[in-house]
Amino acid sequence: MYAQEHNGRMSAAEQLLAVEEIKKVFAGRLRCMDTKDWERYASFHTDDVVSDSWNSPGAARPAEDSESAVSTARGGPVVGGAALTAAIRATLDGDVPVTSVHHGHTPEITLTSETTAVGVWAMEDRLWFTRGSETEWLHGYGFYHEEYRKVAGRWLISYRRLERLSVDATPGFYTR
Repeated sequence: MYAQEHNGRMSAAEQLLAVEEIKKVFAGRLRCMDTKDWERYASFHTDDVVSDSWNSPGAARPAEDSESAVSTARGGPVVGGAALTAAIRATLDGDVPVTSVHHGHTPEITLTSETTAVGVWAMEDRLWFTRGSETEWLHGYGFYHEEYRKVAGRWLISYRRLERLSVDATPGFYTR
């Protein structure tokens, strides 16, 4: 997705500040996901956020609990801040302990108005799923495609799509 750059009334300094604020939102979201700070994680998203990452090739598998929020989300996007937080929490903080490390790199952020922006981030993540004495892992590479909206003076994530280009995983990871 390519967006038209906004050349409105924002000064160059205001534009740079907006981009830096968006970078902090992105970084904070990743940190809170990996440290399992769910209340703060939710605060980085709009109430109507859409996450369209659940059907991407190489999506991390949740615990084999068909009732989990993630399992029910596999049919389509997750909509809403509370639903997204529950889905991520079910994957990373459910019955099967998961240690995760997410990195975002080389952001391409375009302001599309004074209150909206789009961004593409190169990403890399590592997840370790521990079942008893056995640990399975996933190492993914790709891009986050995001949209941002300024709400009550604060930039928030309003849309996310994960595009995985490559995944390395424990043999048989996706067949269990």
